[in-house]
Amino acid sequence: MNTTIEDLPAHTQTLIAGGGPVGLAAAIELGRRGIDCLVVEPRTTVSHARPRCKTLNVRTMQHLRRWGITERLRQRAPLPVSWSTDIVFCTSLTGYELSRFSGVLGLALEGDRFPETGQQAPQYVLEELLREVVEELEPCSLALGLRVGAVRQHDETAEVTVLDDADRSTTVEAAYVLGCDGPRSAVRAAIGATYTGERALRPNFGLVFHAPELSDHVRHGPAVQYWILNETAPALMGPIDLEGNWWLIAFNVDRESGERGAGAIIDGATGVSVDATVLSTDPWTAHMQLVDRARDRRVFLAGDAAHLNPPFGGHGLNTGLSDAVDLGWKLAAVLDGWAGPRLLESYEAERRPIQTQVIAAAEANNRVLATDLLAENIDREGPAGARARARAHAMIQATKRAEFHALELVLDLAYESSPVIAPAPPAAGPARPGALLPHAWISEGESLYDRLGPGMTLLAADDVPGEALEPVARAARARRVPLNTVRAPARMLRAKLGTGLALVRPDQHLAWLGDRVPEDPIALIDRVRGAERS
Repeated sequence: MNTTIEDLPAHTQTLIAGGGPVGLAAAIELGRRGIDCLVVEPRTTVSHARPRCKTLNVRTMQHLRRWGITERLRQRAPLPVSWSTDIVFCTSLTGYELSRFSGVLGLALEGDRFPETGQQAPQYVLEELLREVVEELEPCSLALGLRVGAVRQHDETAEVTVLDDADRSTTVEAAYVLGCDGPRSAVRAAIGATYTGERALRPNFGLVFHAPELSDHVRHGPAVQYWILNETAPALMGPIDLEGNWWLIAFNVDRESGERGAGAIIDGATGVSVDATVLSTDPWTAHMQLVDRARDRRVFLAGDAAHLNPPFGGHGLNTGLSDAVDLGWKLAAVLDGWAGPRLLESYEAERRPIQTQVIAAAEANNRVLATDLLAENIDREGPAGARARARAHAMIQATKRAEFHALELVLDLAYESSPVIAPAPPAAGPARPGALLPHAWISEGESLYDRLGPGMTLLAADDVPGEALEPVARAARARRVPLNTVRAPARMLRAKLGTGLALVRPDQHLAWLGDRVPEDPIALIDRVRGAERS
């Protein structure tokens, strides 16, 4: 149902431009903390025409677990995790198999490295769920059918012009504005931020088609992706669901050629003539770009409004969602009155290095596509074909493994240069401040993450005396910082961290590590909340 401009409040604590997954994630992070939030989104419904992002990585699923909605997402996902954890390289769906990767994209558990596997799901499945969750949160309002125009900043507030389809407008006053409105961001334009970086020259042609009999012809068994290496239709494709809907990206194909020859592309990639109905097309080129700045006073950028990267490796939406989490809890801390000025300054300091590394990895993946892996005789019978396929297998394993096994880009990146992270302890252990708290299972189905509080958490080994922890709790109360104390088995905690104590942020990152409470616990609390000593 559309929202009219007359329905909008005159004031809100936070206004989010863009109700895609990143904007909705920011709203959930804020709304769960009691912060008023208005999400302005031009689309009244979520389109199923294009799946867009198809992999929700393990970090995104950790966020959903913290919000209590992982099972709701998994129940709606068209492909269960049990469907496959494989990626297959082949000459066609009915042709030769060239190479295979298993346990890809975090779709299989690896001991206790993370509590939630990744999930294959079209972006629209996630977006529809997040819309529902936002509407369930009392502090949040979802204004559909409206768009953000101008943004004007003042000392204490920002004024946002919101327009409807008839260009009627109203003004909403907000303490902070989040631009989560994508590559053509009106908020980015309003603060004068610009993308820096490159755009690939090679065109790609995406399409979605329905072919209910195709799965009967697939020679290579279930997979989440099939990379097609042949001269006719070098492509990347995979199932959207188990009902005959597929996505396909044809490489080096422009809009005109793709729309004219969609049927031939499908037949060339599948290796068999199938009765396929094209449902949608999506021509695109890859971007490797980062904004020159993601903040101007009371206005912040997140997701595609702040950075763009090729889709190979599945990092784009997932990176944006973690942007939203980082920004959401920090804005809530400011609006709740316990944060200092450096907490918001840390947003760019923390997220920009991550975004830069993700763009670099995605750009490297983009340099080796199906067109770059083709080899003469690759689909021929006989010794020449066998040798060509052996060479292709070796090249695929050498150049593409990092794309599908990249959990270091998901779980191992740390906020080492952040102004709100305490220095590392003198004796280096397996964990370091700024990194994600290492995961551990406490009991059957119970993660260490499940015990963390919504604010800061003082994590302590169960052999540390309770009175030793009181100075930190007292310092947090003095600064009005919400703090929970959580005990964990001493042997497990010291094995994971190298210390018996840790201060964990709301986003599950380590803010401080130590074996004993610091001599000046107020200084520690002031550091992690972004405040100078008073």
